[in-house]
Amino acid sequence: MKPKKTRKIIIAVAPVGRSTQPPAINPLTPKQVADEVIRCARAGAGMVHLHVRDAKGVQTEDIRVYSETLDRIRKSSDIIIQGSTGGLTTLTLEQRCVALNDRRTEVASLNMGSVNFGEDVYINRLSDIRYWAKRMRRTKTVPEMEIFDSGMLPAARALVAEGAIKPPYSICFCIGFHWTLAPDPKSLFFMTSMMGAEVPWGVVHDGMTDFTLLATAIGLGASLVRVGFEDSIFWAPGQAVKRNVELVQKLAQLVRLLGHEVATPDEARGILGTS
Repeated sequence: MKPKKTRKIIIAVAPVGRSTQPPAINPLTPKQVADEVIRCARAGAGMVHLHVRDAKGVQTEDIRVYSETLDRIRKSSDIIIQGSTGGLTTLTLEQRCVALNDRRTEVASLNMGSVNFGEDVYINRLSDIRYWAKRMRRTKTVPEMEIFDSGMLPAARALVAEGAIKPPYSICFCIGFHWTLAPDPKSLFFMTSMMGAEVPWGVVHDGMTDFTLLATAIGLGASLVRVGFEDSIFWAPGQAVKRNVELVQKLAQLVRLLGHEVATPDEARGILGTS
């Protein structure tokens, strides 16, 4: 039996937590976020996921704080910058994708449909998706298609078939959000069974209490796994961290223990097709 080939795994970090995270440890200002990102990059993170927020952490259409954060990151790190077109807000379609206005945004999340988030509804109409995809094509930003439920994968295929979304792109399964894909290995088994092997994919586990599903994803062939305060402050049951970098360090250790290597930012660009 031939041994499995060693793969390069991208570690992504989403460093800014939501209001449920302890304010004493949650980075918010450009300096706090940039310092956290730089530490995470040195520990192995190849990509950072950032929303456009104000100094209080509220999502906004004002790009100044976002761009200042990138200014500070770029002084010390070449980590891939991933912007967001998401957020449960009243922002317009253009305001939700304002991160694309900064040319340093190389990758952007593109949510592939609407879904219940607890008592709220996360609205992403097909017409909205086409709008953001067109903006990404214009800015030469690579889409990461966010899949929150099983029906979104066929929708993603249809948008690719009609030419609204063009390669390169990747897929990310978003599990654990209330009333979305369940945080269970069976969700990943089911979703990956419907995928082609040629598309790089990853996983985000909202509210995770350990790295079990991240390890499962790597075992199933994931190219990317994400940690960070936006998702959880835990790496094992009852084991919380005080800095994002601790999560990155633990995940890098896991990647290596599974027999793989942590992708550098340039290697990650090769995997995602941004270079």
